[in-house]
Amino acid sequence: MAGWQTTPPLDDSLPGGWCVVRGPQGFLLDDNGVLFPRPWLQQQGLPQVAEHGLGYFDGEPVWLVLLDQDTDLPGCRWQGMRPFMLQADYPTFRMLSFAEQVASWSRDHRFCGRCGSRNLLVPGERCMRCPTCGLDSYARISPSMIVLVTRGDEILLARSPRFVSGMYSTLAGFVEPGESVEECVAREVREEVGVEVRNLQYLGSQGWPFPHSLMLGFHAEYAGGEITPQPEEIEDAAWFHIERLPPLPMPRSIARYLIDLYVARRLGLPEPSLQR
Repeated sequence: MAGWQTTPPLDDSLPGGWCVVRGPQGFLLDDNGVLFPRPWLQQQGLPQVAEHGLGYFDGEPVWLVLLDQDTDLPGCRWQGMRPFMLQADYPTFRMLSFAEQVASWSRDHRFCGRCGSRNLLVPGERCMRCPTCGLDSYARISPSMIVLVTRGDEILLARSPRFVSGMYSTLAGFVEPGESVEECVAREVREEVGVEVRNLQYLGSQGWPFPHSLMLGFHAEYAGGEITPQPEEIEDAAWFHIERLPPLPMPRSIARYLIDLYVARRLGLPEPSLQR
């Protein structure tokens, strides 16, 4: 069994295994990576607030250990999630992506959102249950769309004020209650850049751990309108010819996959694959 495999929560009585540690500053790592022997870690006296069984890495069980305060271990350092997107191998990134989302859910649901009682972890489930009123809080996924809008050999790209300097990307946004993903695509494109789209095609999805999104990727054709960037949300937006593109998102992202796929199809090149 190679790579990363998610499973229902692991039995805490399983012997051995590995841990990844999430604290206020990110994930703990040393020169060997982010996996630490579980028995060794249990002897370090860390300010642990929760432990969650995640799955298996190369056939070995892995737990997530959550800390609520900064701590130091000799030879170790802390690193946020985004650098792992650039530096880690893909199985490790997938594992940490899952761990990050479990950490966010665990941190945000320590107490019941209805009556305020302390929640308890339900054995064998990714669920926190209130012992007072019975409210169940499952690990949350926030669906969002990401779309590449095209016009022949041109693609519509935009810049958020939060982006790395000079980088342009596709449009994205969260699905509203009662709204289909297709309706979200049309609404978000209209709101962010003021144009209309047609002929939507679903192309793939990607989990996005910032903090708990599922990105649903689409291609859409331009149907009309002039680009009008949404104030405070879009710093700049423009049409770019496929052979004269600006700096783009990292290759591992679904945004880059949507762009590379369209360019490959227009130029008759081999089509890329979305990493999973």
